[in-house]
Amino acid sequence: MDEGDRTGSDEGRSDGTDPGGDDPGEVDKPGEVGKPGESDESLESDESSEDVGGGERDGAIGGDRSSDPSDWTDHRGATQSDGDGVESDRGLWDRFRHDREGALMWIREILSSVAIVLAVGLLLFGVSGVWPPMVAVESGSMEPNMEVGDLVFVTEPGRLAPDAADDETGVVTHDVGERVDYRTFGSYGSVVIYQPPGRTASPIIHRAMFHVEEGENWYDRADSAYHSAESCSDLRNCPAPHGGYITLGDNNGVYDQARGIAEPVKRDWVTGVARVRVPYLGYVRLVATGKAEPRDAIDAVAG
Repeated sequence: MDEGDRTGSDEGRSDGTDPGGDDPGEVDKPGEVGKPGESDESLESDESSEDVGGGERDGAIGGDRSSDPSDWTDHRGATQSDGDGVESDRGLWDRFRHDREGALMWIREILSSVAIVLAVGLLLFGVSGVWPPMVAVESGSMEPNMEVGDLVFVTEPGRLAPDAADDETGVVTHDVGERVDYRTFGSYGSVVIYQPPGRTASPIIHRAMFHVEEGENWYDRADSAYHSAESCSDLRNCPAPHGGYITLGDNNGVYDQARGIAEPVKRDWVTGVARVRVPYLGYVRLVATGKAEPRDAIDAVAG
């Protein structure tokens, strides 16, 4: 091979041609594969664009929500915890108001019962003017018009007084009631509650029969069915040591004054006048104070 051929061959190689005639562009294309940096950069740019677009879409949908799912869980948990705290407070009040069993129900029932009793007591006190406004009958001295265990509503002397009353106590005696046809508790006249001085037992609830003045000989006014005396001198508290009412239990055979239970009842000894009775309810007080046994109440109610 001459020098010119070698020179041409070398020049061909310097131009990038193969002496064998193969097209080097099909194997090694300088414009596409020969510049790998440019291709990678373009791909990363496209991926970045997609990330930015996705972030914008997420932002449009989720607002400021964190992309970390664990942050979502913590946020919801905090909200639920706060909600549970509020629900616990409201739930306790609702349970107190509406529970039909359990401790809260019993507390509610006890408190409501006490409140009702106090409200009724205050109402009755406002009407009666005395406290307590009710008394329980302890003995059978007023039978059959008042039974043991009856609860009797009373008013202070002078309150709700009928027209037939002739003094400030509002008491109508049996003899006056018989004349004007004034009856209470099955007979004529008023039933009074009185407490003689020095008496430590419960007050007495008996009917006022008639009124006497100080020094009065009341033997002739007395019904002989209720004493056995032959004269005033044989009759206790006759003549009358002071003015007052001669009293009698409807079921008793002797005047209180003739038996020596009390002297004629002064007006200021009268603590109340009986108005209305409610059967059996008085047993609650009698049992609570030890003046009756639960068995007595059961027997009375059962008949």
